[in-house]
Amino acid sequence: MSAFAHLVEHIADLLQPLFHGSAAAAAIVLFTALVRLLVHPLSRAAARGQRAQAALRPRIAELKKEHGKDREKFQKALMELHAEEKVSPLSGCLPSLLQMPAFFLLYHLFSSSTIGGGANTLLGHKLFAAPLGGRWADALGDGGLFGPAGLVYLALFAVVAVVASFNYVRTKKMTAAAPPVGEGEQAAALASVAKLMPFMSFFTLFTVAVVPLAAALYVVTSTTWSAVERAALYRDMPGAAPAAVALA
Repeated sequence: MSAFAHLVEHIADLLQPLFHGSAAAAAIVLFTALVRLLVHPLSRAAARGQRAQAALRPRIAELKKEHGKDREKFQKALMELHAEEKVSPLSGCLPSLLQMPAFFLLYHLFSSSTIGGGANTLLGHKLFAAPLGGRWADALGDGGLFGPAGLVYLALFAVVAVVASFNYVRTKKMTAAAPPVGEGEQAAALASVAKLMPFMSFFTLFTVAVVPLAAALYVVTSTTWSAVERAALYRDMPGAAPAAVALA
């Protein structure tokens, strides 16, 4: 973790002439963008997988009719179909999973008072008036909702709300355009998931409120990137189900 702390400090030093006291915050945003650039090829592969998955729907429907209520035979035939067409139903999860280590690294870095036996100097950095190691509760206790630090959080909440609203509208359209999958209890379960999916982005508001500000910056930057990236990669797939629905 000390090596990562030195990396953030070094990037912050480079950005100091442009961002002054918020250079470390800018370094975290830049670090997030670099992580997303590294993961982008996997996101493109996931989009190709979603297109392939959508193209297989007619054949999957045929398998359902062929095997009827024999779930075991249907699952086996489905796995064989995916293997034959070289389509992985889990491909959409990889970009998100590979970003988790970076998030937890930032979380631990800005939750620790010491690094390598010495004081964690990164905790002294701020985004405007809000300490990068602080949380929303700290901002509320130091100036209130509309205090200097509170206003920083209100700005982040506003960005998250805009991105979440965009994702909500887009996901509603995708789930509405996706054909029904399964029968009976399975169809009811998938319908419940489809109803819940558009609201998932709003849970980011809770994450931003409870994690250190540095980790919140990572989340806000990453979710904004994801919204733009998915809109570009899936622009010609109005009927593609979101990854979580497809996986279900």
